[in-house]
Amino acid sequence: MKIFGGPAILLDRSDINTDEIIPAKYLTEITKAALKPHLLEDLLLDGKPFAPPAEEMQRIRVVVTRANFGCGSSREHAVWVFEVNDINVVIAESFARIFRQNMFNCGILAVELGKEQIAALFAMRGKITVKVDLDRDQLTASSDNKDQDDLICVFHLNSFDKELVAAGGWLPYADRKY
Repeated sequence: MKIFGGPAILLDRSDINTDEIIPAKYLTEITKAALKPHLLEDLLLDGKPFAPPAEEMQRIRVVVTRANFGCGSSREHAVWVFEVNDINVVIAESFARIFRQNMFNCGILAVELGKEQIAALFAMRGKITVKVDLDRDQLTASSDNKDQDDLICVFHLNSFDKELVAAGGWLPYADRKY
């Protein structure tokens, strides 16, 4: 089974839209790989450009954010850019409906947590790592800050979405089933 989780980055904002995830000027690219360096290129956090060091972004496997993630246009490029950057989990209070389904179709886990659980994730200090147990519908967030306890959160996925992500997305799922 695919392993979900890894080092996390926290994007403390709601309503991050698909143009901020991958700018529209890259929609003419013909390969997913061409999208890779442009992940979150136009994102603003607290009115400032989001610009972590490239080596930090290369290690990230999990994104934690607030509500209505992936709003805006419904293009698949916004999910592909996560896929090509090896990000396999996005955790948010809520997702735009089509964006969320595109994530599952690409084998990326979209985890919705309550506002209190998201706030607890954002309250953690240090470098955060998330491990997901898909069979138990729970995730564990831990910090490199030794004074901080792990945070365990329970989530729910319907069985079809769970099968999609476990298979690696819609195409591998369909190959196995049909």
